[in-house]
Amino acid sequence: MDLDEGDSRIVDVLIEDNGIGFTDENRASFDTLYSDRKIQKGGKGFGRFTCLRYFDDVRIDSTYIGAGLNRRLFEMGKKNDLIVNERFSDPVQPATGTTVTLASERTGKLPRKLASLARGLVELLLPYFSTNGYVCPKIELSEMDGAGLIVLNDYIDSPGAIVHEVPLPVSAFSLQGAAGEQTFLVRVFKFLSPQNKVSKLSLVAHKREVTEASLASYIPEFADEFVEDPGGDQSRRRNYILKAYVFGPYLDDNVLLERGSFSFQKDNDLILGISQSQIEVQAAELTKAAVLEQVVTRQERKRERLQHYVEKQAPWYKPLMKSVDASILSSAATETEMDALLHREQFKREVRIREDVAAVLSSDDPNQIRQRARDLVDKVSETSKNELVHYVALRRQVLELFKRSLELAPGGSHLSEGAVHDVIFPTKTDSEEIGYESHNLWILDERLTFTTYLASDIPLNGGNTERPDIIAFDHPVAFRAENAASNPVTIFEFKRPGRDDFANPSSKEDPVDQVVRYVNAIRAGRYRTPKGRDINVGETTPFYGYVICDLTAKVKRWLHDEKDFKPLPDGLGYFSWRGNINLYIEVLSWEKILADAEIRNRAFFHKLGIQ
Repeated sequence: MDLDEGDSRIVDVLIEDNGIGFTDENRASFDTLYSDRKIQKGGKGFGRFTCLRYFDDVRIDSTYIGAGLNRRLFEMGKKNDLIVNERFSDPVQPATGTTVTLASERTGKLPRKLASLARGLVELLLPYFSTNGYVCPKIELSEMDGAGLIVLNDYIDSPGAIVHEVPLPVSAFSLQGAAGEQTFLVRVFKFLSPQNKVSKLSLVAHKREVTEASLASYIPEFADEFVEDPGGDQSRRRNYILKAYVFGPYLDDNVLLERGSFSFQKDNDLILGISQSQIEVQAAELTKAAVLEQVVTRQERKRERLQHYVEKQAPWYKPLMKSVDASILSSAATETEMDALLHREQFKREVRIREDVAAVLSSDDPNQIRQRARDLVDKVSETSKNELVHYVALRRQVLELFKRSLELAPGGSHLSEGAVHDVIFPTKTDSEEIGYESHNLWILDERLTFTTYLASDIPLNGGNTERPDIIAFDHPVAFRAENAASNPVTIFEFKRPGRDDFANPSSKEDPVDQVVRYVNAIRAGRYRTPKGRDINVGETTPFYGYVICDLTAKVKRWLHDEKDFKPLPDGLGYFSWRGNINLYIEVLSWEKILADAEIRNRAFFHKLGIQ
């Protein structure tokens, strides 16, 4: 230990035992690559090589019985020989035993406190302490001078222990493999006041932990610590995690040489027949019984959070709450994650409905068709209602966004007309790029929800000619024909909220004149769509023009005195009729556009409880 605790670290580790020592047979085994001398105990002659990955030197000092009591010392080689610098001397102790020195730890990552190191060792060696029919030797941990002595065996199932086994109602399960049925045993331990906050599941071979996985990856409720007696005395409650260990001959027989993995596959093993994930899934389900009450409580809380989200934020998902599995959500699931879960459930339901409909339509049995069709109609209607609720709820959010875009920015000025424009319809696009669900033209006029063609702020002929903000060929799909001369053409022109300089005598941006010019250009056949289609108009084709702006006092005088417009009954707009070109034109305030859209949708919002 250095004087400065912040710089102290464990450098050397000495492991001492009182076994038979490095006899000639054990020495020969150590000097043999991949020795099988202890194969019955799971030893594969590989473990000693890992020492040099973490320490600079490995030194052995062993007292053993040969022709009497002998002492053998050597070091582990780093090049061609496994044993180097071997030498013999008179024993200095009266009985057999060995000291292995792991010198100069390389990573600096070993815990600095004995208690921390002890917890890590106990967790790693727990299969030795818990294997049925095996008695683990006493293992002690201390400083070099013997201070701070810790007996690792005392950490488990003893008074004051931090590790306790938790009995399971069912502790074994079987899986069918290529070589027949394989049985696995699960033992679960509680780790009090854990340093590692995540419950784990380990597969064990020959009493050694081989793989480790988070139990939360199979049961999300294991993502957080558990609490002893959660409803009891606060001062006596302690946090803990669980660690489940899985044992079985299948694991012993298929562990790889380095004991870091198995010969069977992680998923879908076609050769051996049982994969790692299959074992872990079954073991996790058995482990859940150890904390079933807390798991159920957490699942109920998640379902309550999901229910609250659906009721307040996504009412179109309400019919799914009967079937959706909320337990697969994490305890801290975000609204985005909850929405994703519900969306996947909705998609699965729609796929099942389509499959059922296809099955009914392919049937030749009239009775089956009548019976199943009745159920399917209810399911299809419910899905359609969900979509309608979703669509109406989105409209409510869009109107709120539209209202925000009309407000003053932090600097005291209005946003540009582009900001308002993009809420209604993305600029520099046309309907051949944007589907009807991707724009919000219903804010202006419900008839614009479906169109055969519309262009937003782009030249109709693809050049640099004058262009309206939005031009739409009205085509409600229920009763209108396609691009025919009898269909009206609707033109909108936006002016930024707060702006009225277009009413100045010197202005070159007179929006009323701009709309008239657009109409005359279309009537003259000077425009085609960007895809080269003719715009079919005739002498009787009706045109509707709308200028959206703030109706300041200057704009009102300009409309009345210079443009000969008449006020609308609500005072929030003006209108005029240009009979010679079949153009009806209105100048409307942003407030009227917003108010009219809210009035048209208010009944739907009220029915959904989102007013």
